Amino acid sequence: MPAQRQLHAGIDIGGTFTDLCLLDRDGIVAVRKTLTTHREPAAGVESVLRATLREHRLDPGRISAVVHGTTLVTNALIERRGARTALITTAGFRDVVEMGREHRYELYDLGLELPRPLVPRWLRLEVPERVLADGRVDTPLDVDRLARVAVELAAAGVEAVAVCFLHSHTNPAHERLARQVIAEAAPTLQVALSSEVNPELREYERSSTTLANVYVQALVADYLTDLQGRLRGLGVTPAPRIMLSNGGVATIDTARRFPIRMLESGPAGGALGAVAFGRHTGRTDQLAFDMGGTTAKVCIIEDGRPLVSHTFEVDRVYRLKPGSGLPVRAPVIDMIEIGAGGGSIARIDPLGLLTVGPDSAGSEPGPVSYGRGGTACTVTDADVVLGYLGPDDFLGGAMPLDAAAAARAVTEQVADPMGITLAEAAWGIHATVNENMANAARVHAVERGQDPARLPMFVMGGNGPLHGPGVAHALGCETVLAPPAAGVLSALGFLSAPLSIDFVHSWHTELDAITLDEAAKSFAALESQGEQVLGESGVAPDAIAHVRSLEMRFVGQGSEIEVPVPPVGDGWHDAVRRGFAAQYEERYGAVLPHGVEVEILTWRLTSRGPEPDARLRLPPPTGTAAARIGTRQAYFPQAGGYVETAVYDRYRLQAGEVLTGPALVQEHEATLVVAPGMRGEVLPDGSILVHLRSGRGAR
Repeated sequence: MPAQRQLHAGIDIGGTFTDLCLLDRDGIVAVRKTLTTHREPAAGVESVLRATLREHRLDPGRISAVVHGTTLVTNALIERRGARTALITTAGFRDVVEMGREHRYELYDLGLELPRPLVPRWLRLEVPERVLADGRVDTPLDVDRLARVAVELAAAGVEAVAVCFLHSHTNPAHERLARQVIAEAAPTLQVALSSEVNPELREYERSSTTLANVYVQALVADYLTDLQGRLRGLGVTPAPRIMLSNGGVATIDTARRFPIRMLESGPAGGALGAVAFGRHTGRTDQLAFDMGGTTAKVCIIEDGRPLVSHTFEVDRVYRLKPGSGLPVRAPVIDMIEIGAGGGSIARIDPLGLLTVGPDSAGSEPGPVSYGRGGTACTVTDADVVLGYLGPDDFLGGAMPLDAAAAARAVTEQVADPMGITLAEAAWGIHATVNENMANAARVHAVERGQDPARLPMFVMGGNGPLHGPGVAHALGCETVLAPPAAGVLSALGFLSAPLSIDFVHSWHTELDAITLDEAAKSFAALESQGEQVLGESGVAPDAIAHVRSLEMRFVGQGSEIEVPVPPVGDGWHDAVRRGFAAQYEERYGAVLPHGVEVEILTWRLTSRGPEPDARLRLPPPTGTAAARIGTRQAYFPQAGGYVETAVYDRYRLQAGEVLTGPALVQEHEATLVVAPGMRGEVLPDGSILVHLRSGRGAR
């Protein structure tokens, strides 16, 4: 009897749905989407995996790898559900996290709200100590005072402490000593050091990041322990690996130490899925568009890699206003978040205009058509009215939609107040949210030096294939690639992620002042850390790849740019200078005149293991049943209104088949809309390449 094929499981907990994908060496075996259980997220993971294994008669012992991403960290910070946390800092600096950078993100708003620190002022305590910017000790740490502070905090019910001393990124000795003192004086306190969590200059960002990390550390540790126990209870023995925001995966131990690196793990999986499918189809540059139930996200893929940023904001006072949230310094795939999803609420504003989002009905209670108590008209309700979503086919028929209730909500909340028909109101909601997303995507691309019309769009998420072609048309894109299992693509993309970890070290020096030996030693120290962490996960040293970069600027500037650099060797200084000039010119359109010195602020290294051998594809159909399973009325204004539209079963489509719009392609967790004037082509991996025929397609 032949050995059964091993399975890899990707599991993503999103704001509305929890997604599962099972993969073997031939491709996708099973996918499933279920509503997220916010109060007990690990229970939802257990439930969706148990149901999928039972439905497909799969042995849990065949699962050899589990990769998991979750919104737990983000939600805990937004909802303030973390540990009772205190800050211990250098005397005179307790208010750094409240003063921030004294930046007004909305200059003329007299009622401006600033982000509220995670720690109130009475729990921000000071101790005498002082390290200078060059690392020399000016004032030794007062260990007796620190011990008394630790005892007082424990007696006050504090559970976690962030230690953030001035210039500890240059000399961490005081912070390391502080951990020893606190452990002896108050052993119940969880301690995080800024020199370990974020060893970079800029006190505000470093303090904010360390506070956020320790604030959720116990919560994440408990969750991961619960998750691991539930998986073992199902018969799944491998410890889950955790998706990080930078596009790599890590062990549970690393995630427990640095939970802040899990902030954007779900969207990171989607970007990796776009990279993997793009690699197979020769599309190394793409505009990745992910639309779920709560938000939409756009990410630029360049040369087969998603762009990565090192600054992120969480718990924004104004959701889409940069500067209104708590800053976190951690590597994260660079993407823009748009307040648009299937659950986005449509309403008429005081001026009588139609607006959509950014607030969402989420999964509890959800859109009106879900029948779970929702009363606000949403994008999903409009899509049901337009005929794009079949009421009996949603989630493969597992969750029927109430089309009559959706029609009543759109009529009462939009159509009647505006004096238009039901169809016009539903189309207005659909087109408005498309235009909102297209505008945000256009700005995001242009700010990164890209012309969105030049990039093919890759669509994913439960609503990505439904709205993506319309957004792409508004942007002027020529093609849209809709992969199989698009609705669970983050979970699928997890399985293409290598083990990866990032390290950073701040050392401020002019480029010409550093010797090759000093530069080599700086990177070697980071490489040693990467090899140690990945080695503990079973990666051989010769299988580890190191990616080096520097954050640089002209002397006198206040901000810097990241520059990829080669290994240190002959000609290194000139290569770094040329790389900086190229990056600077691409971003700002010019380079300062010759003679202005260049300086380095931060040294960065990403250590990666080998790419997993994951075939992200839909196995070819085995039966002979026709892919076209019927028709239904769907609304397309360029066709004059509702027209009879062909409906296809995604799982029966053969490679090479051509679909002419109007057409709807259904799979369990998503529906692709091919409007009149568009043409879809089924590729060998099961993806559908949609040619928009710019100028003739529909929004």
